Amino acid sequence: MAARRKRRGRPPTGRAQPAAQRMRRYRARKKAAGLRPVVRWEPPAESEGRGYFSTHRVLEARSLALHACIARKIASKPSLIGIARKNVEAWREAAGKEPPRHLAEWRRILKRPWRQIAALITEQSERAARLRQSSPFAGVLTAEERKRIYDAFRA
Repeated sequence: MAARRKRRGRPPTGRAQPAAQRMRRYRARKKAAGLRPVVRWEPPAESEGRGYFSTHRVLEARSLALHACIARKIASKPSLIGIARKNVEAWREAAGKEPPRHLAEWRRILKRPWRQIAALITEQSERAARLRQSSPFAGVLTAEERKRIYDAFRA
């Protein structure tokens, strides 16, 4: 008697829905619950206080969003990492004999496997925020992709 392979996951019901239909149903449930999708950042109302609002925090959040988009794009097309490597080399040549320290750091980082680089540029640590301020990923996103993120963070 042949050994039967155990199926993983839910048993088939014959009523599977396409992903788009599942997503529409999910969104309808959220809407019925009174939740609305967040598509842009809005500053808190005056009644909520302004103690934690900081323009610098908004800029850091925007930079993180840009780098998350960059990470997703490079994951789908790995050859785009070459843009960052070329940028670092061009900056080193332009800097002369004493390049800034962050260029050497980026050069070491860009030699790592892509998964480690993506994890670093999308991290919410102080080091990652500092590195994002001198990001070599200029040119990876199109003008339209950048505009969409900038518009979302415009207050």
